[in-house]
Amino acid sequence: MSSETETPTPRRRLFVFLPLLVFLGLAGLFLSQLLSGRDVSEVPSALIGLAAPRTSLPPLEGSNLPGLDSKAFAGKVTLVNVFASWCAPCREEHPVLLALAQDKRFVMAALNYKDRPENARRFLGDLGNPFQAIGVDEAGRTAIDWGVYGVPETFVIGKDGKIAYKHVGPLTAESAKELLLPQIDKALAAPG
Repeated sequence: MSSETETPTPRRRLFVFLPLLVFLGLAGLFLSQLLSGRDVSEVPSALIGLAAPRTSLPPLEGSNLPGLDSKAFAGKVTLVNVFASWCAPCREEHPVLLALAQDKRFVMAALNYKDRPENARRFLGDLGNPFQAIGVDEAGRTAIDWGVYGVPETFVIGKDGKIAYKHVGPLTAESAKELLLPQIDKALAAPG
């Protein structure tokens, strides 16, 4: 028997250090994302700057309001909020929507997503109705056309009928003031 010790080959050393190199590479990537200052909760929308999808949703029965029709966006700034009665974050953001509804410079409309009409009416009856139009998207197909990831989401539609801004998640007083209202102001100032 030989008592010689094998010296590791360069190839063998590489296999020993490969997991460490992969780990360091991934750690560097994650660290660069953390330090970039980019808001990772912000989901970009491919529809920004494009015409709002053609929409013609029936009204919420018993609401005495029109449905959601994209033809109605022409010539005015419209805020379209996607909500559902079963959505807990929708309840959290609702006071913010009621406050925004006091601003008469724009129209507030809603897309009621995969909801039962009686539940949506109860939701709005209990919390208040900030909307001037409510379209019912029972199957969720229209929400797909709009690129909705989940509820709630809020869109700013410019006077030209194009999507100017999209907010994913519940609006807070802070996000409405710092993000949404500046986008509404910009849309109001743009030519129609």
